[in-house]
Amino acid sequence: MTALLEVDDLRVAYGKVEAVKGISFRVEEGQVVTLIGTNGAGKTTTLHTLSGLLAPSAGRIRFAGRDLERIPAHQIVALGLAHSPEGRHIFPRLTVEENLLLGAFLRRDAEGIADDTERAYTLFPRLRERRTQAAGTLSGGEQQMLAMARALMCRPKLLMLDEPSMGLSPIMMKKIMATVAELKAGGTTILLVEQNARAALALADHAYVMETGRISLSGSGSDLLDDDSVRKAYLGED
Repeated sequence: MTALLEVDDLRVAYGKVEAVKGISFRVEEGQVVTLIGTNGAGKTTTLHTLSGLLAPSAGRIRFAGRDLERIPAHQIVALGLAHSPEGRHIFPRLTVEENLLLGAFLRRDAEGIADDTERAYTLFPRLRERRTQAAGTLSGGEQQMLAMARALMCRPKLLMLDEPSMGLSPIMMKKIMATVAELKAGGTTILLVEQNARAALALADHAYVMETGRISLSGSGSDLLDDDSVRKAYLGED
């Protein structure tokens, strides 16, 4: 079976420093796949490369039957690959609703955009309450909701989430991860980078451990939750 996303021997460098050193993985349609690892392992660099923000130095990226290596970022979004980045990167002076509409900037179907805006408010009721509020005045958790909802506005075939729970309170983290679980249940294909390894592995159909730019271990989420080396290194267990 052909995967929705296939990454083969991907290498990415910042000048002479190679940050991603020949990784290969795949994401099947309808799956949640997670990348876990310490800071500096190359996870965010990988997502930036998949979305066209960085150019690979070698390797192949194939998404929905297309090679992505020479396609600009806005065309990658149009193909159905959306990226909710680490740090959220919402537009602080624009309203919540204006931020959402920017997520649909490539679309011309006004009725569909209205339907998806309503869906975003159903998924994140707090955003409905703040729809006319400047996005920069939202709490960190609310801004994360907005970043995820904005990415969903392009109706992605694959949603990439980079550290959605970073910097959030435990209560808000649980809400965000519950939303990821809800999206999974609804059939959204997700590539998840998440510092909370336990939560990420519990959701994942398949998982990859990255260390210093390489994939050191892979398996189902449940298998890695039970792996002694993962438990010691990433779950804080002896």
